[in-house]
Amino acid sequence: MADVVIVGAGHGGAQVAIALRQNGFAGTITVIGREPELPYERPPLSKDYLAREKTFERIMIRPAAFWADKTIDFVLGREVVAVDPATKTVTTDDGAVIGYGSLVWATGGDARRLTCDGHDLAGVHAVRTRADADRLMAELDAGAKRAVVIGGGYIGLEAAAVLTKFGVHVTLLEALPRVLARVAGAALSEFYQAEHRAHGVDLRTEVAVAALEGADGKVTGVRLANGDILPAEIVIVGIGIIPAVAPLLAAGAEGGNGVVVDDLCRTSLPDVHAIGDCAAHANGYADGAVIRLESVQNANDQGTTVAKLLTGNPVPYKAVPWFWSNQYDLRLQTVGLSIGHDATVTRGDPATRSFSVIYLKQGRVIALDCVNMVKDYVQGKKLVELGAVIAPDRLADTATPLKELA
Repeated sequence: MADVVIVGAGHGGAQVAIALRQNGFAGTITVIGREPELPYERPPLSKDYLAREKTFERIMIRPAAFWADKTIDFVLGREVVAVDPATKTVTTDDGAVIGYGSLVWATGGDARRLTCDGHDLAGVHAVRTRADADRLMAELDAGAKRAVVIGGGYIGLEAAAVLTKFGVHVTLLEALPRVLARVAGAALSEFYQAEHRAHGVDLRTEVAVAALEGADGKVTGVRLANGDILPAEIVIVGIGIIPAVAPLLAAGAEGGNGVVVDDLCRTSLPDVHAIGDCAAHANGYADGAVIRLESVQNANDQGTTVAKLLTGNPVPYKAVPWFWSNQYDLRLQTVGLSIGHDATVTRGDPATRSFSVIYLKQGRVIALDCVNMVKDYVQGKKLVELGAVIAPDRLADTATPLKELA
């Protein structure tokens, strides 16, 4: 029994525990994590950690001594398989039953897998956990030189960028007409496609995978719908996640693609909260649409929202979404949500590899994608918060700092 049980030991779960103590919570806290490790940062898995620029110790959210000092208990290597809101208990996969006063669900999601023949061959990887990245690095150490990356989102692009650093020949496959199609406008997609091709990536769009080929249980290639076979010792699948909410839904929580929460991160079950990638919430920066946000910022901010609620200081979640991606020597920083934009303004020249794309909806600034443009990112946040209406020619004028337009 714990006063607060947190299911999920990622960014969100860690932040709830940290923020509870910061806000003076003196009760007992237990964090249940499916992986054997204490909380660590996920974004570096497809960036610095995979590139071996950071050790695992450097991506831990806090050192082990911190958790002990704050009397935050962990149950690691265990998965919650059932929730009983009537008895206020959770059951783990080893049969242990743990009682809670308040439950916080911070499980994120599982990497979406291929369903075609060969999807379970050795050498087929996601990049979602430390173990995923470690397995991938072991294959690189064993001499793998040909990789196929399936999925042109951030994970796929980041992994492709890292693999090229190791001299691996990378083919990247995207089913849609352009990479980043779900999260960015055409200008940004075209820029990143050109960058990856310039770095030697064989980037193909509008292609479908029919099956994975293998021999002796190990992947040897990717067969496309047109019959072509791409040789590969490594296949990385980056086609999104499935929110890990089955036990909550089975217990009667409202949801489907994630579990639905209100602006204080409360589910429809009493004393049960959800945060991060798995929490579907009405977002003011998406015109009130119910969405899931897969970002560290969202997990951390919602974690703080729950901690404040549980310590008697409820503050509704209204944070501006932001994201980032490192590829080669390019740092992309995004603020706001470009969902539903009806116009874009390019600020600066993409040929210089330092520019911003500003997204408008009915004249309002709703988001910015900033490539090697930290000032635009920092100053543009205010424009998104205000929903500022500014003439496109003024937004495009790089001689005028965005802060002067707010």
